Amino acid sequence: MPHSPELAFLGNFLDRCANHRTDEDWLGRLLERPTTRHIHMNGDKTVIIDEKLQTFPHANSPERVLLGIDGNGSGWFASSTESQENLMDLRSLAVAGLLPQGELAILAQARSLLHWHERHGFCANCGAQTEMRDAGYRRHCKTCATDHFPRTDPVIIIAVRHGNRMLLGRQNSWPEGMYSTLAGFMEPGETIEEAARREVFEEAGVRVGDIRFHSNQPWPFPSSLMIGLIGEALTDDIVIDPKELETARWFDKVEVQSMLGGTHVQGLKAPLPLAIAHHLIRACLQSS
Repeated sequence: MPHSPELAFLGNFLDRCANHRTDEDWLGRLLERPTTRHIHMNGDKTVIIDEKLQTFPHANSPERVLLGIDGNGSGWFASSTESQENLMDLRSLAVAGLLPQGELAILAQARSLLHWHERHGFCANCGAQTEMRDAGYRRHCKTCATDHFPRTDPVIIIAVRHGNRMLLGRQNSWPEGMYSTLAGFMEPGETIEEAARREVFEEAGVRVGDIRFHSNQPWPFPSSLMIGLIGEALTDDIVIDPKELETARWFDKVEVQSMLGGTHVQGLKAPLPLAIAHHLIRACLQSS
């Protein structure tokens, strides 16, 4: 039976064992445990059979990353595979609600780590080949002794309101009729609030005043942290940047409610509950 739809990629139940990652003897013993589980991933896809996550007794490649240890003391690892059989991607898994939230969150961790390793095989400092260390949480360059560490990109995502209206926009690559909150990557030297105000003004020409934090969500496409905010608009004239948005406009409360409920007369839609944007929009309605 599918699990109820909710904000995806939260609830990772593993102990990530940061204090043990450099201990090769400890890692070796963990790998030898008969209960140790290995997830195989091909890009953002993993093996699903009979609507269940499949794990394996061994890694599928020499480079495997430690995800952590569960409450039963079983180790969880992830490695890349070229297999094309019985695969399902993370977005589809989240939409379908096939897996428990904790397993979906573990897959997000695995996807982000493996993607980073696939793209950091060579040193950004000298160009020499790097090697995995610390069970997947560091790559080391033996040539220049530089260490490289996995990164998460912070992204602000903000529901902006002006009175009883909400600012929503869409990109032309999105599903037909889909409108969502505005979002963008933080830039060096910015606070969260500064990044949010800059992004909204750049994309839609609207000035934002007060901002409050609502929630956050790991987003493994490939490795972002969505920082969910609610902001109060100081202006309501919209001037979109066509490189960022196809369109944007103000929606009144009734129209947004119909979009969330799937009853909009023109077929306009809000994001699904798996995405933080859905919850920001809902929170905006409830507090307006």
